Amino acid sequence: MIRSAILCTLLAAPAVASEDIPDQYPQSVLYEKPVEVIPNVFSAIGATAPPTYENAGHNNNLSFIITGDGVIVVNAGANVALSRALHDEIKAVTDQPVKLVINENGQGHAMLGNSYWVEQGIDVLAHVDAAEEFEEYSYQILEGMKRYARENSEGTVAQGPTITFEDEYIIDMGDMHIEVLHLGPAHSPGDIQVWLPEQKLMLAGDLAFHERMPPIFTETCTSCWVETWENKFEPMGALYVIPGHGHPTNMDQVRRYTHDYLTYLRGKIGEHLENGGTLDDAYYVDQSPYAHLDTFEELATKNAGVVFAEMEFE
Repeated sequence: MIRSAILCTLLAAPAVASEDIPDQYPQSVLYEKPVEVIPNVFSAIGATAPPTYENAGHNNNLSFIITGDGVIVVNAGANVALSRALHDEIKAVTDQPVKLVINENGQGHAMLGNSYWVEQGIDVLAHVDAAEEFEEYSYQILEGMKRYARENSEGTVAQGPTITFEDEYIIDMGDMHIEVLHLGPAHSPGDIQVWLPEQKLMLAGDLAFHERMPPIFTETCTSCWVETWENKFEPMGALYVIPGHGHPTNMDQVRRYTHDYLTYLRGKIGEHLENGGTLDDAYYVDQSPYAHLDTFEELATKNAGVVFAEMEFE
């Protein structure tokens, strides 16, 4: 009954992380003030928009778990200004020290804040593939962040994780049993999920989207993403889902806007290929059922082109 009541509260809350709202917490570089999703699990919801000066690069979710014997942070932030701001929010709600930071993937908004946490003597955990991805592209990622973040980028250096893993990393800390999992290929190399089985809460990372359109990269295998979803992710039975971007929600919502979007787009591109369609025309396959999602304008045609290139040789 308690879990049902909490879930109803989450679903009743207005979904206001929007690409049309530049900042919702003007006294901080954070886009939003952290909210308690379930007892002792907080998330600062980022803008469902590309990174900008106004949102300081806080366009993903920065979460933390208060275990009773320390705090675990999920995502380091896109720069040290965001990391410091998140740390200030943590200190405002608990005296427990941060003991571990987890990077959900190798992208800038997950890893560029690592240097702040490492300077505090805190280990940073990531999947080995995410660590390799960040190491290869860290210069470009850092320079890109500096261009939009301007003074908020000051002091940020490219710092990879201090601990890596391949399949799972189990944490028993305080009152919490936490499983850091690599369930399989999804949105980008080294995507991981943080699973609290006793609470049935999944910090899904970029495996799951619902308020903004999922970006599909040239290295993304969409058929693999669907397979990971169907065979590993959804069968875990999460009651609460904190996606990589957007508000906490449930499995129905993220399935609708991630799994179902991927299968829909693959179906449209498949029909296009069967009819002898070209790449030039593939960009304009009908994606109107998803046109209301944030970042649709930025991503829809790109996604179609990438999926065409993937499926052309399947």
